Formats: sequence, structure tokens, C-alpha cells
Amino acid sequence: MSSERYRKERTGRKHKNIPELESLRFHILKAETKVLCFFCARKFGILPAISETGGEGGRRVDEREVQRMNARKKYRILVSALLVLSVMLTAGAGMAALKRQIPDHMTVRERGEAPVFFSGLIGNWIETKVEESMESSETSGEKYEILYSLFGRIPLKTASASVAESKTVYVGGAPVGIYLDTKGVYVVDTGMIQTAAGESRCPAKGSVKRGDYIEQVNGKEIATKEELVECISTSGGKEVELGLRRDEQKVFCTVLPVEDDTGTYRAGIWARNNTQGIGTLTYVDEEGHFGALGHGISDIDTGELLEITDGVLYDADVLSVVKGTQGSPGELSGIIHYKEGYRIGVIEENNSNGIYGTISGFPLLAEHLTKYETANRQEVTIGKASILCFAGGTTRAFEIEIEELRMNGKNINKGMVLRVTDPELLELTGGIVQGMSGSPILQNGRIVGAVTHVFVNNPEKGYGIFIEDML
Repeated sequence: MSSERYRKERTGRKHKNIPELESLRFHILKAETKVLCFFCARKFGILPAISETGGEGGRRVDEREVQRMNARKKYRILVSALLVLSVMLTAGAGMAALKRQIPDHMTVRERGEAPVFFSGLIGNWIETKVEESMESSETSGEKYEILYSLFGRIPLKTASASVAESKTVYVGGAPVGIYLDTKGVYVVDTGMIQTAAGESRCPAKGSVKRGDYIEQVNGKEIATKEELVECISTSGGKEVELGLRRDEQKVFCTVLPVEDDTGTYRAGIWARNNTQGIGTLTYVDEEGHFGALGHGISDIDTGELLEITDGVLYDADVLSVVKGTQGSPGELSGIIHYKEGYRIGVIEENNSNGIYGTISGFPLLAEHLTKYETANRQEVTIGKASILCFAGGTTRAFEIEIEELRMNGKNINKGMVLRVTDPELLELTGGIVQGMSGSPILQNGRIVGAVTHVFVNNPEKGYGIFIEDML
């Protein structure tokens, strides 16, 4: 067959099959249209589910597919919701962290000063605006507000500021003996008495409570536990009326003493009227007023802050150091010289921030102390610092690291988290021990705070109070 004839025959067959191809295409298009219409109608709920295979079996197969699609849709919605919630929580936590970093109140050196608490990129996001003066007087000084905002649009926090001149104090660091008299006879607890009849009884139970201060017995003023014991023991078994101070309220109650197995009348009251211990002197101002400990003195049994009438600050000698270990805080062990010649000063106040009073013969003591400028809380930074404390037979500076600042903590005695880094102090004491409370914290040539507590499970770490809160 010639090539020309072959081409003609082939061409002829091709043109001959065109109607068949067009017919096939038509049927395919028709089928596709039906399928498309079916799915559109099914999507909008116009038609019931119909399977290719037809019948109930096909319907069930299609329904399962729809269920799977719905499940996937719900899963995507859930994931999206969780993602949005996570972003919102993260943003909220970030905002809360920024707020905590800004003090509610601060003391500044100059009018209109707006301290910065953030650096780097975050610092660029925070804008400050100083409001007009709130108050101005000779006693309180000038006050104003500082508005901190994110990008200048999202309010972050409003802080108050007081203008005050820089203060200088003489810094301590030496151990001192502390003696306090309570305001009345302090009730530690009540307990059972073994009576002469062989019974166990507690006459004071239900009438006297832990933390009470007994001020009167049968209308007579008392100040010591010895006076209380004498009044009870000489009662002859008759009722005695006790005048108590409870939560700043005057309370009266009666107690019927019982005779114990030694023939002595007792009421089952465990009490004390004084306490003593060793701490560290923090500072002395230029008028001779001192601050020490950085926390108040509480009863060892009840944990309640003691209300005092007065007290005395004595010279103390540290004889040895019990090193702190994990789970067991160490202590400075020594003796307090309870003699007039060793008297350093008088204690006038015991509050949550420390003990306060007046130094005796202040000018003489000042000759042995160094003067430092005090730092405001916003001037304290995370990083290297030092503490003045007694170790190795002398009072000197040892290196520490300030790891955390809590500008608005509920417990102001724990405004800083400290870690001892000085190898020598770690070798001598194991870190922070009992008796170091009040040790001055120095940073950048200023006193910034005082040591207050030790971590029981890690004696290398402890807490500190801002000096601003002690003054």
C-alpha cells in the first residue's frame, strides 16, 4: 500500500470516528454534571445521602464519611480555639510579668523622674508619661503618678512616686545581742496538769488562748511570768480573774486552779515574758537611730510577732559557727553580755521590717562604721553584690549574686532572692545561717537592703529586704 493511500485511509477512519468521540464526551460531561449537582445538593441538605452502590448499605457508608468530615472539622476548630487561647494566656502572663516588675510606689530623687525597669527590645516598647503633682507638703514631700503603657496605647500600670532627698547611713554588719520584754505575759500554749487526785486536767483550756497577753490577775497588774505563777500558786484553789489582751481587745475570764501532784496550784498556762537571741545590726542613721534584722521577732512556738514594751541591744561574741546544710539551717553560736558596760542601745519597736531603737554613745560607735548612701528599690539590679557579715573572726564583705527582684511581693521581707558565691564564706558557714539576719547588702557603692531569711533546703540561697522598706 502506497503511503498516500495509507494516509487517506487513516484520515478517513479518524474523521469517521468523530461522532463517536463527541458522543462519548457528551456522556462524560453529563455524568460529571450529575455528580457535581449531587454533591452541591447534598452539601446544602437538599438531597439525602445516596451511595453509588445504592440501598441502605450505601447510605450508611456515606453517613460515616460525613461523620468523619464533621469530626475533622470539629478537630480543626478545637485546635484553632486552643491556639487562640494559648496566645491569649501567654500574652496575659507576659503583661502580668511586666506589671510585677514595676513597683506600686517608688521614691525618686528629682521631680518628674520616671524610672525605667526594662532594657533591650522590651524597653523600647514601654512608654512612660508623668502626670501632674498629686500632693506637696513639707512633711510628705511632692508626689506624682507615672503611667506606663505598651506601645503608648495599651495601659500597663500607674505607679505613684514620692520625691525625697538621698539618705546616708552608717552601715553595720556586726553581730549584736537582743533582749526583749513582751507587753504583758505572753501565752505560748495551754497544757494538762497531773492533779493530786491522779487526773489530767487543764483549767485554762477554753478560756486562755495561744497568743494572748495576760496583763492582770484579780485586778493586779503583772509584767512577768514569775508574777503570774505566784498569783496562781497562792490562790488556794479559788477562782482567779485574768485580764487579757487578745487581738488588741481587752478580754476578762476566770480560771479555777487545780492542785498538782506536788501540792502546788496551777492553771495549765505555758507563758513567757521575754526573749533573746543574736542578730546583725543593719544601719545607724546620723541621729543615732538604728535598724536591725530586716524582719520582726516572733515567738518561736506560735510564730506570732511579739508585742514589746522595750528591749536592750547588747554586745555579743560569736564563739562558733554551725554550718548550714540541706534541710538544716546553720547558726551563729555565741554569748550575749548582759551587763551595763556591754549595753549598745535600747530597742523601742519590733515590727515586721525589723527591730528599731536608739544607739547609746552613738558618736563613739560611728567611728568604727562606714557611711553609705541608700538606694531606692528601682535602683537595685540583678547581678553581683556583697554582704557585710561576721565570719572567720571578723566582719567584712563577701560576694553574693542578686538573682531575683520582687518589686511588689506581698512579703516585703522577701523582696530579693540572694545566692552566696564567695568561696570563703561558703567554706566558713555553708552560706547564710541564723544570726546573719540584718547583714547589709551592698551594690554599686550603696546599701540596697539586708539579709532576712535562708532557704532551708539550700543554705547558699536566701531572701533580702529592700533598705527602702527598712528606713
